[in-house]
Amino acid sequence: MARPLVRYYLVLFNLVSFLGWSYLLVLTLAHLFNIDGSSPSTVPPQTASAALSRFLSSLPLFNAWTSPSFEARLHPALRPVYLRATTAYTRVGTPTAAVQSLAAMEVLHVLLGWVRAPLPTTAAQVSSRLFLVWGIVEQFTDVRTNPLYTSMILSWSITEVIRYAFYALTLMGSEPRLLLWLRYTTFYILYLTGASSEALLIYATLPSSSPIPGWRSWIHGMWTPTDYARAVLFTIWWPGLYVLYTYMIGQRKRVLGKDRGRRLGSKGDKAL
Repeated sequence: MARPLVRYYLVLFNLVSFLGWSYLLVLTLAHLFNIDGSSPSTVPPQTASAALSRFLSSLPLFNAWTSPSFEARLHPALRPVYLRATTAYTRVGTPTAAVQSLAAMEVLHVLLGWVRAPLPTTAAQVSSRLFLVWGIVEQFTDVRTNPLYTSMILSWSITEVIRYAFYALTLMGSEPRLLLWLRYTTFYILYLTGASSEALLIYATLPSSSPIPGWRSWIHGMWTPTDYARAVLFTIWWPGLYVLYTYMIGQRKRVLGKDRGRRLGSKGDKAL
């Protein structure tokens, strides 16, 4: 494929991805705030606070940790939003799976040399999300009514709207400074909310009868091999977040530092 055709293809790919994630972001927000008046709010069988409290109660430091439910702590005006977060999957689940699956092409782009990006980082990011979509949400129905699913989708969609818009405009020869700053700044919050939601959703799929697996749980069949595999993934999710987080911090210093140097240089040229 000739180089100009590769560029045109990548522009199209990034525009399609941008539109897909924009649609998911708008649809999720419309559902949360019932903008179209068709968003049900029901009491979830599996809540975010339940998953988090079960995780904390499994740690010795928090054995005596008890508190009112998260819903009870919310302002009455926010409770409908929280409860609607438990039904977001019914509206965004299928399109999320489709849009996120399209991202698998990014690994191919790197392999073909069309995009300059670290292959291990790209593969890890894409595969982890595909695992959440197809290996967790698709397989465990309780996860679909967990509000953490909605916080994960919001974190993903905001991140990707910015990222794909930035890539598409850069390929077309434009690099808006606002998008550049957003691309390398919003991750400070969105990586934390997204990755923590992912990890706790994985944890929510583990058998509640035995929060910390041991030889007794193995003998009695309380934990299957796949349960242990998900527990391992939950454990390594956090150091994985640290690696990606520090990588992005380094990228931010490199890219925004270079941009700041260019702006200072251009000011100096004008002064001369």
